Amino acid sequence: MKKKLRVLGGWQKTLGGILFLALAVSAPSISAEKAKKTMPAKESRISAFEITEGDRTFIELREAAKRNDVVRAQTLAASLSNYPYEDYVAYFRIKPQLFDSAGGARADSNADSQVVAFLNQYQGTALADRMRNDWLLVLGKRKDWARFDAEYPKFVLDDDTQVKCYSLQSKLAQGENPTKVAIDARAILLDPRYFGQACQELVPALVGAGGMTPSEAKAIGRAASEMGFDTMSRRLGGEDPIADIVKAAKADPAKAFRDFSQNAPRYSKENQAVAWGVIGQFLAKKLDPNADDAYRLQQELGYNELLSTEGQEWKVRAGLRAKDWTLVKNAIEGMNPAVRSKDPAWTYWYARALKMEGQNEKARENLELVADQYNFYGQLAREDLGKSNHAPARTKVSDAEIEAMSQRKGFIRGERFYALNLRFEGNRDWNWELRNMSDKQLLAAAEYAKRIGLYDRVVNTADRTKQEHDFSLRYPTPYRDELSPIAKQIDLNLAWAYGLIRQESRFIMNASSSVGASGLMQVMPNTAKYVAKKIGMTSYTNDKLADTNTNLTLGSNYLNMVLVDLDGSWVLASAAYNAGPSRSKTWREKLTSPTEGAIFAETIPFNETRTYVKNVLANATYYSSVMHGQTQSLKQRLGVITPKAANASELP
Repeated sequence: MKKKLRVLGGWQKTLGGILFLALAVSAPSISAEKAKKTMPAKESRISAFEITEGDRTFIELREAAKRNDVVRAQTLAASLSNYPYEDYVAYFRIKPQLFDSAGGARADSNADSQVVAFLNQYQGTALADRMRNDWLLVLGKRKDWARFDAEYPKFVLDDDTQVKCYSLQSKLAQGENPTKVAIDARAILLDPRYFGQACQELVPALVGAGGMTPSEAKAIGRAASEMGFDTMSRRLGGEDPIADIVKAAKADPAKAFRDFSQNAPRYSKENQAVAWGVIGQFLAKKLDPNADDAYRLQQELGYNELLSTEGQEWKVRAGLRAKDWTLVKNAIEGMNPAVRSKDPAWTYWYARALKMEGQNEKARENLELVADQYNFYGQLAREDLGKSNHAPARTKVSDAEIEAMSQRKGFIRGERFYALNLRFEGNRDWNWELRNMSDKQLLAAAEYAKRIGLYDRVVNTADRTKQEHDFSLRYPTPYRDELSPIAKQIDLNLAWAYGLIRQESRFIMNASSSVGASGLMQVMPNTAKYVAKKIGMTSYTNDKLADTNTNLTLGSNYLNMVLVDLDGSWVLASAAYNAGPSRSKTWREKLTSPTEGAIFAETIPFNETRTYVKNVLANATYYSSVMHGQTQSLKQRLGVITPKAANASELP
């Protein structure tokens, strides 16, 4: 349906954690009046909140702070002297003084006294932690290590890669062993998108101090170049001797493969290895069967540690696509430990590779490591171990426990922010309140969120439990009275439909994507028009996508259409709903033999779509259990994908 989903103030962190400029990454606000109209009263009581003139000024202040407009922010803040959320007013007034118009921390900021006063006044709050994060970036930019080191231990969330890099800079500047600092650096320097200035300074400093080799620095820089950050690449590692090969592989990996096959002897063993790794990565993303050959050549030469995170991960995927289990095993064993541990996929596929070698006991041990996780690979691991994927026993909470949650300050504030369509701020206060809660408290909070109609908070909160669970909260079924008859009429699997909605919008009716998809099922306007015409909805206009029943009707019918168009494969249809039918067909066409659905899903070239498909189908499995008491196999849902020539489709 769309390329990229962005729910207003979304429920998920990005790969490296929330970007350090919170306001810079929050979704654009829409008018309070529109928010009120698109959130039906039966969905949430937040629609009952009256939007005041002060609220509108507050929203304007937030936008000024987002732009780091000091003058405008101070003017607006001064007019909100009696606004209920004085901490946010103060924060939005101070924050623009810490950053320039491009979002970079200002070493020359003279707002230190204001920051200290704010931190003292609002100590222990979510917003104080946010302010400390901002200030740490300024202190790091300023190289004020004494003050930085005093404040950093107080940063509770500690989810900012730049701050972590400044912390390592501080250690290095104060004489800590460079080799030890470099070990810590390797664990965080995984995704160049979150490096910022701090990490770009750290790497050359480590090289200069002898903690990191020039080759390692070039490898980190090469990872940036692979993502298109060429200037950052040079700052990190200097000139790369295979920069031209990286560029060629990104542009045309098949040609790069042919050319380098002839030119490889001109390069050192190390540069040959990393060049084959880069070429292999971009071939794998094109689903080119030569990816396996490129990576095998790299494996023979070694230097696995000099491959980027993407290069290491796609080495596994290339092996899976080629059914080269030896390469899969070697690739996972050669991963950076931080890369290997961040995703249960690599533990699962390592177990599968071990099993293919006949190492059944070691395979079982690895499967057990992820079998207690309620995600895609946890489900697959349990099935491989002969266990059920039935939802766990339900832990109930009392009305008194639920009512206690209504008195929590973070929830009260969060609810108000949601009413203003400030989901980013609402989520911040809500999630802060969840810290250190027991499982039963989390379930009570989730049930409270359900009672007030905040279904994304229901899911987010219930998802956090470790030992005690309620999967009716993790996998809620709002709008069932509307969706069930629609699904029944077109014979659409209801559990799959709910699994998709949970992934698309978290049941936020006014969720919107960066490309215009909207509503519970994130329907694109052009797709909506097409489906409406096909099903005879003659009165349809795009403004009706905000209507619950219309959105569900059009989204469900389109989902059914792509399922039929893709021969009943839930894997292909889920991918098509996210990335378009033509892409699903192209990916299937490039198969060289029948391929199990789990491997197909793991090797989808688009990061978003790959995650999307796995989550939708894992969701569907639990929805089936919650709604019907059924324990349908995830592997059965995934099926086997057979190569087939891509035929044209009229579906958008």
